[in-house]
Amino acid sequence: MNNDQKRTVLAFVLAGVIVFTWQALFSPTQNTQTQVKQEQSTAQTQTNSETTSQESTTPKAIATSSAKATNLKSVTLENGPYSYTVNSDLSFKAATGNKTAMSLKELSDKDNFFVFKVIDINNNLQNFNFVFDEKTSPNEVVANDLEKNISIRLSLLDDGRLSYEIEGTQDFRLSYNMSSSEKQSDNRTYRQYILQTVDTERLNLESDENGEGKLKWLGLDFNHHVFLNVFNEKQTINYLTTESGDAFFQTVRGKKTYNGYMLYALKNYDYLLAFDDQLDLSIDFGIFGIFAVPILKAMQFVYKYVGNYGIAIILLTLVIRIATYPLQAKSFRSMKKMQKLQPEIAKLKEKYADDPMKQQKATMELFKRSGASPLGGCLPMVLQIPIFIAFYQAISNSVELVGSPFYFWLTDLSAKDPYYILPAIMGITMLAQTRLNPSTSADPNQQKIMYIMPIVFIFIMKDLPAGLNLYFAVSNILGIAQQLYVYKTADA
Repeated sequence: MNNDQKRTVLAFVLAGVIVFTWQALFSPTQNTQTQVKQEQSTAQTQTNSETTSQESTTPKAIATSSAKATNLKSVTLENGPYSYTVNSDLSFKAATGNKTAMSLKELSDKDNFFVFKVIDINNNLQNFNFVFDEKTSPNEVVANDLEKNISIRLSLLDDGRLSYEIEGTQDFRLSYNMSSSEKQSDNRTYRQYILQTVDTERLNLESDENGEGKLKWLGLDFNHHVFLNVFNEKQTINYLTTESGDAFFQTVRGKKTYNGYMLYALKNYDYLLAFDDQLDLSIDFGIFGIFAVPILKAMQFVYKYVGNYGIAIILLTLVIRIATYPLQAKSFRSMKKMQKLQPEIAKLKEKYADDPMKQQKATMELFKRSGASPLGGCLPMVLQIPIFIAFYQAISNSVELVGSPFYFWLTDLSAKDPYYILPAIMGITMLAQTRLNPSTSADPNQQKIMYIMPIVFIFIMKDLPAGLNLYFAVSNILGIAQQLYVYKTADA
């Protein structure tokens, strides 16, 4: 996840944790110490690290220096809507992939940003100097580097993949080099290097990072677009990124033949999933991807019938609100019960002011008689957090929203609301929900926190996609309606 996504997810989690923890620690029940267990995640991290390194040989130093290739010649392969322009040093000058709206220069901020190089026996990088044969078809070409006794066959396939087969007369090692610069797009996504080992790893640009692993693919991700080098078989690779924005991915062992394909594409989930190489994992759905993918599919399904992603978001929000209503209703009723008990709790505090044990026992007996639970109001809300975060991830990573209009001033649901109307509505409705919530504590500090949170959320959400703000605004309005209904029926 990029930094803005992490902050938003953290805000959701903190919102739930603040409410849950406050009730647990400062309600008149006995204080309970909760332990956050990290052993499992730590063990998993260690396992992943060991798995990615277990088949590697003694690590080799990363070769980083080479002369710049000159007198480049290029060839362009075309197949339907797809095209790739490849230089004689096996760098990529231009590409048009599946529904791409950016040039490679816009993707990376560099010319010929991705290049293959040979690592010689002295661990130095050497440029390729391929001579292209006469093309026999518009989508295929053969080239030879006579000095290195290496040949390559490039074929642009019907599905947009640029297939390659690099073959030498003896074993040789390859280096896959990229160069880019740090940048944030208008929709608040960051340019990152990505690679697939046991998990999908994301490397920040202009930072010093290094590692080793068995990679299925690697590439550059930015603004809903991805440029990937996908290997037919996993390769054990050492990698290094530098503060200058350069990245070096180098094979540990040499071999005579390398097979794979290049792919430049808009990150459409269905398109990437079809390749069966885990390319869909280049879309960062976060830790709740198990919920985010079904939400994305449901949004696409609704769109087929309504023809507007804004309407699809509203209808899907309605479905989610209805599905989670039992949890919401339980939460509201529990808070209402706790509110009614506040006078009796205050009397018990006064009666047993000098005997905390008797006060605790009497309070617990009161809860038991009334059927109230101090945690019953916030626990159902905490259980819904994964669904709300998943909806956020589905919307923020949905390429379908790119350029998709709603109505009135909202001409692109993937961009921020230019007039901040939706963030303001979201904040106002969130404040209204806070005022509707029955107070389960007379503590003024808790009440202040609850009223400050809507303001914090406005600043968090103001520059995030309009589609996301539309979801939260509609969700809050529906939540208010549900609250009013529950309170009306509870008092009847």
